[in-house]
Amino acid sequence: MRNRWLLRFPPRPGARIRLLCLPGAGAAAAMYRSWGELLPSEVEVCAVQLPGRGGRLREPLYTLMDPLAEDLAEAVLAEPALPTVIFGHSLGSVIGFELADRLRDSAGHAPLALVAAGHRAPRLGSAALPYHRLGDRELAEIMVALGGTPEEVLARPEVLRLALPSIRADFELDFTYRYRERPALSIPISVYGGLADTTVAESELDAWRSHTSGAFSLRMLPGDHFFPTGPSGPELLGLLTADLLQQV
Repeated sequence: MRNRWLLRFPPRPGARIRLLCLPGAGAAAAMYRSWGELLPSEVEVCAVQLPGRGGRLREPLYTLMDPLAEDLAEAVLAEPALPTVIFGHSLGSVIGFELADRLRDSAGHAPLALVAAGHRAPRLGSAALPYHRLGDRELAEIMVALGGTPEEVLARPEVLRLALPSIRADFELDFTYRYRERPALSIPISVYGGLADTTVAESELDAWRSHTSGAFSLRMLPGDHFFPTGPSGPELLGLLTADLLQQV
């Protein structure tokens, strides 16, 4: 049966390692489509498609982390086992952390490493930004102000009508997130930040080190909050490739 949670860009039956990618708030799996062409053939890019976007447009949205992480873990466990590294951007970093926690004791599906980009450490909790309570116009303007969303979108109500429900749900998911104390992960954690990202401080990125008993690294790259898909994208992919191929 086709797994509606996981999209492969493209399927690579002979891959040696899987890069499981989680998009940020309001984004879809498609943000990782080009990575499949840019990463070596040993790597299968497997992007998570959350409800409310793409082929899952009409599915109920998640606004709480625990049921989302539980259902996503179930979807991953239904896949054939393959050495896996989890990558998350922004809100996707926290979802990736919760997923790694739920898979940590799973023979065959426990991730080899976690890579987080552009989000404060989970133990710092929510940034308490109630964007999900804004009106449609104000919420769309926030997305444009954060970057990554063209201003022209504001003039296209048909696009906003489709996109805003998932954006609103993702902001509520981030707002309601509460960290639960637990043992640190034993896998390495790598964190990336944008030097011009105004949404998260370097100290908040560095706080991820408390979530692992293994190796930790923090790298700052040029760019704003959306540096993974900006000019720093090739440098990020180069670093990711080197790290991935060391895992297999």
